[in-house]
Amino acid sequence: MFGALRVRNYRLFASGQIVSNVGTWMQRIAQDWLVLELSGKNPVALGIAASLQFLPTLFLTLWAGVLADRVDKRKLLILVQSGMAVCALVLGLLDVTGLVELWQVYLLCLVFGVFTAFDPPVRQSFVAEMVGRDHLANAVALNSSTFNLARIIGPAIAGVMIIWTGTGWVFLVNALSTLAVLTGLFRMNPAELHRPVVEKPTSERGSQLREGLRYVRGRPDIVAVLVLVFCVSTFAFTFFTTLAIAAANVFHREADGYGLLSTLLAVGSFIGALLAVRRSTRRKPGLPLLVGAGFTFGLLEVLVGVMPTYLAFGLALIPCGLAMMTFMNTANSTLQLSVAPEMRGRVMALYMLVFIGGNPVGAPMTGWLAAEFGGRSPFIVGGLIAAVSTAVCGWVLARRGGIRVRTRLPWARRAQPAATPELAPVD
Repeated sequence: MFGALRVRNYRLFASGQIVSNVGTWMQRIAQDWLVLELSGKNPVALGIAASLQFLPTLFLTLWAGVLADRVDKRKLLILVQSGMAVCALVLGLLDVTGLVELWQVYLLCLVFGVFTAFDPPVRQSFVAEMVGRDHLANAVALNSSTFNLARIIGPAIAGVMIIWTGTGWVFLVNALSTLAVLTGLFRMNPAELHRPVVEKPTSERGSQLREGLRYVRGRPDIVAVLVLVFCVSTFAFTFFTTLAIAAANVFHREADGYGLLSTLLAVGSFIGALLAVRRSTRRKPGLPLLVGAGFTFGLLEVLVGVMPTYLAFGLALIPCGLAMMTFMNTANSTLQLSVAPEMRGRVMALYMLVFIGGNPVGAPMTGWLAAEFGGRSPFIVGGLIAAVSTAVCGWVLARRGGIRVRTRLPWARRAQPAATPELAPVD
């Protein structure tokens, strides 16, 4: 289950990510709570902050993918992580000195969003360079495990810290935690990386971007995954705003109550990530699992929205998080294993664009729904949209998406694969 950890470079990366991700989730909780405090618990303000943070993804992520395919990913990650640490440091200093205002938080959300637009596609494609193809699925699943382990620890610590010290010190701790991942990146041995042989580009970056888009357009298996990810992530992956709104406005809890809800969601996600680690040693991911996980996740989110009490609401987040993580891991692994190495950065950038790029639409919609129809409505509406769109997309893509499907007849003598999409081979 932990084969990727045999690779020294990946061990350095994963250990640094555990510490840094704890700090990141602490900041996530503190930032949401700070916006609610500065805006008088206005859900629309929370939606605006989330929208500003994810807005740069729409314009920069694809170019980040081009860079990831052309430059040293390790050095680029060092630059990006340093910029994210500076944003956390500035916000923390403004907060602890009592000078912070809502517009400053908005501005730093936007600047932070610029760096986060570059981070995921570079980091996702860098995983393949650290471990090679043999351990890639295992490394992707382990990344999700460490990420969600941090989601369990970070919000719980942040909730207590906010009560004791305020939000400002949480931002400063996150800035300090970034040193862990930077240390791991500096200590890596570049000679041990599995870097693809990339010819010197003879065209402009715009042409390289169009080349990547043409590659995706000619791969119906990749298009299928991207369509499903966009439908589910835009309308249902809105927990950054919905959990804070539910804690403050539905159940009338303080920051520690918000932190607990985030932790319970992370518990389910962590279980889902561990199951993905186990699956990575047994079989390749595919569209049937992706569609099933997306549909189940949508229904479970609706169930979360109708839970009557704080305890029932929190416990329902656990299976919801499990289904969410199964969907995310399956989508990520399916793409990483089926894409040509020289195109991996651009394809993963497009994946992150459809995964995160819907947030500028989804976050304000969430805030508006909560303000007009109550804090439960975003869960119910988002879950229904995710379930219906996943069912429709799965049916259409299976019939018209250009994906070859082999069907098993119950009375057939020979065992045949059961309706599993054929992924095109890696070039």
